[in-house]
Amino acid sequence: MDRKRNVKEPIRNHVFAPTDTQKQRDFMEPMRNKLVTKLPGVGETLGARLSDAGYQKASQVYGQYLALDQNKEQFDNWMKSTCNAIKSQSSECFKCLDEWNNHFN
Repeated sequence: MDRKRNVKEPIRNHVFAPTDTQKQRDFMEPMRNKLVTKLPGVGETLGARLSDAGYQKASQVYGQYLALDQNKEQFDNWMKSTCNAIKSQSSECFKCLDEWNNHFN
């Protein structure tokens, strides 16, 4: 009998790439009320800028990722204009949100 995975359970069998950071591995569980600084690519400085722009929670950034139709270029542009993120920061954040989306939806 097939059992659907409870979305509140962490992903146990996810295969991480050798280049995945610990922050990416830590994020691969339900988002719940995680702060935006828990997102890979977002440290204290970008987190403060995002918070000032109204994005305190990772789920709010995820909502923006969805609103931008999961388009990397649009997400990069949004991160640049919202919190002055450089390409590597927005790419790391996008990659994590994209992987999270693929596993939980």
